Parts: sequence; structure tokens; C-alpha cells
Amino acid sequence: MPSSLAAIAHAKLPAASYSSVHQLAQAVNTPLVKALRHPWVHSIVRLDAVEVALTALHPLLSLTDVRARVVSIVEETTTTKTFLLQPNALWAGAQAGQFVRVQLEMNGRRVERAYSLSSRPGARRIAFTVKRQDQGLVSSHLHKAIKVGDVLTISQALGEFTLPAMLPGKILLLSAGSGITPVMSMLRDLKARDYQGDVVFVHVCRALDDLIFAAQLKALADDFAGMRLVLHYDASTGAFTPSVLAQQVPDLAERSSWMCGPAGFMDAISSYWDAQGLASPLFSERFVGAPVLPSTAPGTPVQVAFVKSGTTFTTHGTAPLLVQAERAGLSPKHGCRIGICRSCQCVKTSGTVENLQTGEVSSAPNELIRLCISTARSDVALAL
Repeated sequence: MPSSLAAIAHAKLPAASYSSVHQLAQAVNTPLVKALRHPWVHSIVRLDAVEVALTALHPLLSLTDVRARVVSIVEETTTTKTFLLQPNALWAGAQAGQFVRVQLEMNGRRVERAYSLSSRPGARRIAFTVKRQDQGLVSSHLHKAIKVGDVLTISQALGEFTLPAMLPGKILLLSAGSGITPVMSMLRDLKARDYQGDVVFVHVCRALDDLIFAAQLKALADDFAGMRLVLHYDASTGAFTPSVLAQQVPDLAERSSWMCGPAGFMDAISSYWDAQGLASPLFSERFVGAPVLPSTAPGTPVQVAFVKSGTTFTTHGTAPLLVQAERAGLSPKHGCRIGICRSCQCVKTSGTVENLQTGEVSSAPNELIRLCISTARSDVALAL
């Protein structure tokens, strides 16, 4: 079976061959998927039925999905774990700093969350690192329920928080807490690319026990001649501030900088950059949604139709379409619920919606909307 490539290619071929294996898998799968989606064929055999049959043969088999087996789980701290994965041949690779959407079935509902990759590009296996949140349903599930041997469905790598092909001579990598994950991937990439410039890695966390990748950072600091590692522990050294950063890295104005961490941390650094008039670039990765604006919709009941499933429901109030659908007993795919991961993105074929982050009202047909930040202002039809 051609799609068996998706199950075995990465176990059989060296990392350098992954790109060609992915291209071969796509060359086989793309016309087959197109054929299965043709109305004549679809009336006889559905693509989703083929997917179910392939999964029954082997959990990594798929014509459409990147699936990856968990080969090891590393406990980085008491609240943080790294999941090392062996993906099938549909995996197209990643750039340092990108993330994947991880899809899970929980209590009969499909959910997705975005997690940054911590592995270096081109590595034989890929990894993402998850800090368990106190109220985090998905992070807790990953920590408690996922075991070695399980197979996860993930997206292709996404995101623009990446290093350029032509690297600058001086780099600052700055992270706090679990924001170290994509920045660690960048550091590993710089080492693998034999970066000959000057890189400073500044990481902030509460205490040594909270330091993610402690052993790997020590090994890199010992082996990477062009790297200077600065670790700041708030509990023993005091709160990290932009002035502390300026003391530790006095040549900020000369460095291209990449930053990831809690919103307050990044806001303080960005404000300092602006206040000091620093011309050096500062790139950042945020997994925090924009504030939700008060809706101007009247909130009168309207009809929402899921065209593909033939389901309809009536809205109540001005809550997002995702919330409205869940109140009606439906379970559309979703992830972050704050407009970032695009897991709930779908095509609105007709009707008027309001974007709750921008306030924009749109009646354009066949446009992409995100259910978690869109509210209906008229009868709406969705390609779901």
C-alpha cells in the first residue's frame, strides 16, 4: 500500500532524506485524495472511511494527517514534560521557532492546542515541550494520560517566529518560563548551523528547580563557543526588569533579538525597546489572544446552519459562534478559544458576522472566519 510510506519512512531513512520522502508521499497521496473527494467516488467510498480503515491497519497510516508516535517522554521539571515524536512521512519539516497544533479526543470532543517545537530543524525526531497549567485541561491530559507508544495527530509546522536564512553577526535570545521552548529550538539550530557569530541566551525563571532544559543548556554552554548563557532566578536575584537586561547585555542596540515568555514580561521588554529608541529588531512569539471587544450586535436570535452536516441551531445573545454551537450540543473542532491557533477556522458561505477582536463586521460570502472570536449578526451558513 503506497501510504505505508507514512508509517515506515522515518524509521528506515536518514534525516537528510526526509524531504524527498515527504515529496514522494505527497506525490502518491495528493492525487489519491483528490480522486476520493470526487463526487462520483465520494458517493461510493468516503475519504473518512478510508482513513478509519488505514488507522485500523496501522495507527500511523493516513492519506491526509501527520501522525506521530510518542517514543519517549522527558520530565524536564516537576511541571514540564517534553514529548519526543516519530512522525510519518507526511511531515514536511519545520523551522526553528515554529509550533504545531496537537489534536486530541477528550470526553468525546476534538480539541487542539498549539505547542512550540523544542527540537532542532532536521532532527530525526521532533519534540514539543508542555508546562502543565493548574486549570489547563489539555496540558494536564498530556501529562497524565499520554504514554510512550501513543500516536498523536499534529499539524504541519506553523508560525513566523523564525531565524532568517542569513544570520546577523550578533543575536540575543530572550525567554522566560515556558517561553524557552521555541527559543531553545533556535539555539539548537544555531549550534547545528555552526553559527560563527556572537549569541547571548538570557532566560528567566523562578528558581533552579523551574529551569527547563537544565542539562541541555549546560551542555550547550560548554560546547558552543560563540554562546554566552545568562540565567536569572527571580526568587534569589529579584524580579527581572529591562534595566537588568541592559546591564547583562549592554550592546542591545547591536543585536537582533528574539523573545518569548509571559505577556507582562514581553510587554515590559517591548516598552523598554520603544522608550530607548533601539533600532535593533525585536521579534516575539505570543500565545495570548487580543482583547475581546464588546459586541455591537443586537443579540436577537438568528439561525446558524452547519451546511455539511445539515445541523441548524438558534443563537441566544452575542456569544461567539463556538460557544453558541456548544450550547446547542454541537462539538466543532477548536483549540485555544482566543483566536490564535485557527483550529476552529471555517468557511462562512453566507451571512453577516462580527469579529470580536477587531470589531469588523463582514457579509462577504465564502470567507474564512474563526468561530471562537466571531458572533453572528444575521442568519449564517458555515461549511461544517
